[in-house]
Amino acid sequence: MILDKERRQLRQGVLYIVATPIGNLEDITLRAVRILKEVSLIAAEDTRRTKKLLNAYEIGTPLTSLYEHNELKKSGTLVARMMEGSDVAYVSDAGTPGISDPGYLLVKKALASGIVVMPVPGACAATTALSVSGLPMDSFVFYGFLPGKSGKRQHFLKSLKDETKTMVFYESPNRIIATLRDVESILGNRQIVVTRELTKIYEEILRGSVTEVIEAFGDRVVKGEITIVIAGKEGMEMPCSGEDIRRLLALYEGKTLSKRDLIGKIALELGIPRNLVYREVMKAKW
Repeated sequence: MILDKERRQLRQGVLYIVATPIGNLEDITLRAVRILKEVSLIAAEDTRRTKKLLNAYEIGTPLTSLYEHNELKKSGTLVARMMEGSDVAYVSDAGTPGISDPGYLLVKKALASGIVVMPVPGACAATTALSVSGLPMDSFVFYGFLPGKSGKRQHFLKSLKDETKTMVFYESPNRIIATLRDVESILGNRQIVVTRELTKIYEEILRGSVTEVIEAFGDRVVKGEITIVIAGKEGMEMPCSGEDIRRLLALYEGKTLSKRDLIGKIALELGIPRNLVYREVMKAKW
């Protein structure tokens, strides 16, 4: 007969990828708090920052660090613990791990070792900014941080001139004005949204053209974490017109289709991006 201790040793641990607040400490799920209390170990990008969160919710689980410069080496140690039966949670400084944060190598190594990896979803600055942008959200692309050096940043932006999807970026407050000027000169004076310090006391959301947002910042020193949402290029040559979209809308009127399914069906039939159909649907107040 196998003893309980031996039975536990035969069970592999689980790796939980836990999203944490991007600012306001209340933006954490009940499940995330429970998981962080129940696991054997929490690996954190910055143990000092994570300790503040754990103290707020009276979580006494042991902490260890896993950040950009030790992730490759430390992942092996954590996987070994999980192979022995320990459950481990990974958290980055804020938001969802792996989204322009460490975590990818740990997940990759755990999966390669047969460890079950479970998501514990929550806050993410990119989707939070997008949700209040007022720009099309049916189709978007996330590029993480733009290159820090001006030449490389300009070269990268030039590659996006014909992108029709809404674009989301992270940026350093030290580079935000220079980046916005590059966006204006390369992509044009498009509609953009710049969010700063989302969910924190000094949260700021600026909407308008690139020129208007630059003017709104003025000469002040910009601080805090920045997310930029930029409208995709409009007026791309299409194999159909707005009239073609409206014709199909009239054809499907009265059908029991959700707005999402309707947009997908028309986009597929006409071979065009979903966001172009979305705009016509919104105009028609479907």
